[in-house]
Amino acid sequence: MNHPEIIKLQKFLQLKFNNKNIDVRPRAKLNDSVEVFIGDESIGLIHLDDEDGDKSYIFNMSILDIDLDEV
Repeated sequence: MNHPEIIKLQKFLQLKFNNKNIDVRPRAKLNDSVEVFIGDESIGLIHLDDEDGDKSYIFNMSILDIDLDEV
């Protein structure tokens, strides 16, 4: 993903979740996905799906059972 795409994804997530602390960062040596952070904590990945000529982005957030103990 290129820089303008990353910025658009970041702004979209910040607006959607009403959280200016969301930061979307490129991944080293990988250009088909980016990492999503809130502050210093990585919360997931966004993968680019461009197979059929229609671009879409898939947000994947894993939640560990130990994370639920904090709730």
